[in-house]
Amino acid sequence: MQSKSWLLPDGIDELLPAQAAQLEQLRRDVLDLYASWGYHLVMPSVVEHLDSLLTGSGADLQDQTFRFIDQLSGKQLGIRADITPQVARIDAHQLQQQGTTRLCYVGEVLRTRPDGFSASRSPIQVGAEVYGHAGPESDVEVLCLMMETLRLAGLSEVYLDLGHVGVYRALAETAQLDKDQEASLFEALQRKAKTEINALLDEFGVKGETRCHLEALADLNGDASVLSVAREQLKGASQAVSDAIEYLEQVSQRLAVCMPDASVHIDLAELRAYNYQTGVVFAAFVPGQGNEIARGGRYDHVGEKFGRARPATGFSTDLKALMALGSREAMSSQGAVVAPAEMDDELLAAIAQLRAAGRVVIRALPGETFVADEAQVTEQLEKTDAGWQLAPVKSK
Repeated sequence: MQSKSWLLPDGIDELLPAQAAQLEQLRRDVLDLYASWGYHLVMPSVVEHLDSLLTGSGADLQDQTFRFIDQLSGKQLGIRADITPQVARIDAHQLQQQGTTRLCYVGEVLRTRPDGFSASRSPIQVGAEVYGHAGPESDVEVLCLMMETLRLAGLSEVYLDLGHVGVYRALAETAQLDKDQEASLFEALQRKAKTEINALLDEFGVKGETRCHLEALADLNGDASVLSVAREQLKGASQAVSDAIEYLEQVSQRLAVCMPDASVHIDLAELRAYNYQTGVVFAAFVPGQGNEIARGGRYDHVGEKFGRARPATGFSTDLKALMALGSREAMSSQGAVVAPAEMDDELLAAIAQLRAAGRVVIRALPGETFVADEAQVTEQLEKTDAGWQLAPVKSK
């Protein structure tokens, strides 16, 4: 049987010229947007020591990370599956700035299995992070920047889910659940499986007011008014629960000012990246897509294992998914100009002038022919009595 050596592994993709040009333009536009908001670009390495890559992420990235042994040091290395921990390391260890730090990034990541963003195992992750500020203002800033990123990509109908992991975390602590119990109930809450939730609470022996509070979480979702309902139904819970609800209300109120037309859905059982996040969590959805297209939240103290704990909040998305789902206008092109290969000073000057004006000029190689659809050549440089002039390309 003939080997199909040109086939790529499942979930690994590549971009052909037209797609690559479109993606590159989107990348440039997104980074220009971030720069205009005061975010500085960093470029972490694709490969790092495994313990560094997995710092702060718990089990979330353990199974998603390709790993191998470094032939030089004998140490275990990993190919990044998420850039966020790398940026946290840069803030904590490399930069060590005293004030608020705004960083952004874009780069390919590699995952052992497809993530929620797309079917690709090699997405191009793009995102932004704020370090050194603890408060709803910085959460709202990254939320607004995330929504502006989606708008820039051509996504107009976006729905935002907003939650706070502190509510469930505090209730689980009050119920004295162990890690396995907490994880099992967490999974049921994510699916809002009420029958399963009740069965688990029976099994764990959770009773009284705490049981009522945990049962209520599955139904505490809706518009901003659900926060008032939550205050009533979670009355008597710990102060941490009240603080989390208050924090969500502050975020919701600020969002209503900076994004008055945004469709915001509050869900107190919204627990994405529960093991990683420490406060507000959010995710963006578009019609027709079951999985979120962007996500983020607060993950304070992520830099602690790098020697410097700082408040942190941010978001990330997949640039390839945004390009596929967005409705940006196709890039326009004048078509390329073909020039003969001869070495003529006037010809070289004409070529330089055209390229400086933004035209694509291809120097013809000896014997080269151009198929119009392939090379996208529409004009050629011809020598006339008036010098080198543009003329329609001659068909061959």
